[in-house]
Amino acid sequence: MNIGFIGCGNMASAIIKGIKSNNDLNQNIYVYDIYPPAIERCVNNFGCISCNDENNVVLSSDIVFLAVKPNILSSVIEKISADVMEKQPLIISIAAGKSIDFIADCFNCDCPIVRVMPNINAQVGEAISAYCHNSFVNENDLLTVEALLSCTGKVLYLDEDFFPLFGVIGGCSPAFVYMFIDSLARAAVKNGMKKADALKISAQAVYGSAKMILESDKHPWELVDNVCSPGGTTIEGVTSLQADGFESAIQNAVDRALNKDKRL
Repeated sequence: MNIGFIGCGNMASAIIKGIKSNNDLNQNIYVYDIYPPAIERCVNNFGCISCNDENNVVLSSDIVFLAVKPNILSSVIEKISADVMEKQPLIISIAAGKSIDFIADCFNCDCPIVRVMPNINAQVGEAISAYCHNSFVNENDLLTVEALLSCTGKVLYLDEDFFPLFGVIGGCSPAFVYMFIDSLARAAVKNGMKKADALKISAQAVYGSAKMILESDKHPWELVDNVCSPGGTTIEGVTSLQADGFESAIQNAVDRALNKDKRL
């Protein structure tokens, strides 16, 4: 099975890296981007096959990832629609904010379409990706999609109505977490620790805590209670965060990001 990528930016490169690192998915990957150095990076770093244009990608591939900016998605589809109608590849779009109905209307033909929303942590193989699809996608297609996305982290099916919210709690949240980790590290620096040591400790603490939630059957607040000894340091810090509006600040960030998405 041959896989094609139209667009070779950071997210596409992360997915390609994941596919190439999986020995069970030893596929030919064809790539094209309007920016030649992006193609060169994929060829040099991952052994991809360079294509002259978008149409060459479609004609060479059984699966085509549309990994271009949302504002040019319709123009790219217009270029390839005739070849897609003839070849009938599985189309996987990672363009943010563009629904399956939008993509299908642009193609103006019956073709299998999967919409995927990954996040930036795909670059280190720890993404959470959501997908949905139209009625022309069959069971084997879905198994293939899940296998490909699993190369970059975790994957789940999600109703398209929840994609804007997923974009915030799955897509925006890494930035929130980066801020939290940096704030912890800066607080440690304030108290005399080297920044490099503080960052390593803070990042690993967050990574391990996330793993605890994913692998434990306990509610997050039960885990909080397990760490808090009566009259101890942790409960002192927890009550301070609550008093300073930690939870409401997170909820407000999610609400504002979601409202911004609705205005785009």
